[in-house]
Amino acid sequence: MADSPNCDLESLSPLQLFERVTEQGEKVRALKAGKAPKDEIDAAVRMLLSLKLSYKTTTGQDYQAGLPPKDLVLINNGTTKEEDEDFVDPWNVQTSNAKGVDYDKLIVRFGSSKIDTDLINRIERATGQKPHRFLRRGIFFSHRDMDQILDAYENKKSFYLYTGRGPSSQAMHIGHLIQFIFAKWLQEVFDVPLIIQLTDDEKYLWKDLTTEKAYEYARENAKDLIACGFDINKTFIFSDLDYLGTSTGFYKNIVKVQKHVTFNQVKGIFGFTDSDCIGKISFPAIQAAPSFSSSFPQIFNGKENIQCLIPCGIDQDPYFRMTRDVAPRIGQPKPALLHSVFFPALQGAQTKMSASDPNSSIFLTDTPKQIKTKINKHAFSGGRDTIEEHRKYGGNCDVDVSFMYLTFFLEDDDRLEQLKQAYTSGELLTGELKKVLIETLQPFVAAHQERRKQVTDEVVKQFMTPRKLAFEF
Repeated sequence: MADSPNCDLESLSPLQLFERVTEQGEKVRALKAGKAPKDEIDAAVRMLLSLKLSYKTTTGQDYQAGLPPKDLVLINNGTTKEEDEDFVDPWNVQTSNAKGVDYDKLIVRFGSSKIDTDLINRIERATGQKPHRFLRRGIFFSHRDMDQILDAYENKKSFYLYTGRGPSSQAMHIGHLIQFIFAKWLQEVFDVPLIIQLTDDEKYLWKDLTTEKAYEYARENAKDLIACGFDINKTFIFSDLDYLGTSTGFYKNIVKVQKHVTFNQVKGIFGFTDSDCIGKISFPAIQAAPSFSSSFPQIFNGKENIQCLIPCGIDQDPYFRMTRDVAPRIGQPKPALLHSVFFPALQGAQTKMSASDPNSSIFLTDTPKQIKTKINKHAFSGGRDTIEEHRKYGGNCDVDVSFMYLTFFLEDDDRLEQLKQAYTSGELLTGELKKVLIETLQPFVAAHQERRKQVTDEVVKQFMTPRKLAFEF
């Protein structure tokens, strides 16, 4: 006797239920197309109806293909006060909690999976390399189908990396580099191609920029990305404004995605309104297209079955939940994802970094003096009001921005733990902790600036020229 379809559904999140319904619907269509026996089709249809009923019971709404549960995230942190809630969408992150967003609740709401010790250990076994500090410290904390990527890799089947940058300003800050630092490590330890999308078209649509200025920012940002040390033989960087007009494969995938997503669906996912321009409404398909290897025939020889792994901020997940829903319906594999936490502003994890506020973060153009001044003056402290109180009660690393930044940029685990213990006990003062951060970031930014000086316009052109990379597919 078959197991009851509802036996394990109560533990699933709304999004996981949505994906189960979608997969079962695909199974029913495949059985009908393949003229399977009637009893087999009937059993699959009964399962589909049962899953839809469970979805409606859980969410209070009927299942609609391509329209996941609302992706604008409102997470209650255990209170009923509106100001104590977290809000996350692809363009905004708001929290009143000094510790930052509650990522455990975000995992539940988004229906992703936590990156646990078992997965980290498996990555270490597969690559033969010590896990990156971003994995060891939970900076990349959530995933979708990373186990499938490892299954393929362990069976000598390749994949590729895709990530992106929205070039909204000429100067990038250190927080912008997190996903690229991690992408570089992934590229090196797995030896796979990396594709970087510069969404200058998005910034033109959302910001008060001309197309020329958006493209200029894209090329300037590309210099900072190249300065991270990517291998030119394994990396393709492209501007949407430039590449879309030259790649028929890319545009075909955009059109396929557009055909399978309705206006009602993107309104539900991204919160678009009737007054938004049609460019915004159609843009998600452009961000989805690099998830499919057929968008880059010069790299993958036209192969359409190569899976994609996307390291990105958790706020970008709505784009790729949409992509994962569409992918099977256009004959493409679902992209896998690795999600990172948000990089805090200097003024605290509950405030937003802004390119228009030079004091909200450390920018890649900052001088050593500017770095020192910003940290000493603006970095939110978890210390006490007086030295006497601090010595007695200790500091709070959970809200101290200097310690948060060190979690991202200090490589030595033992040193980081020593600093945490010393600060928590009151042995280390706030000014001393800030000094450690200053001494960590000054050489980091200076080294980046030196590498960037070597990135000429000709080097940028080479990275951004569609070409075959050093891989055989």
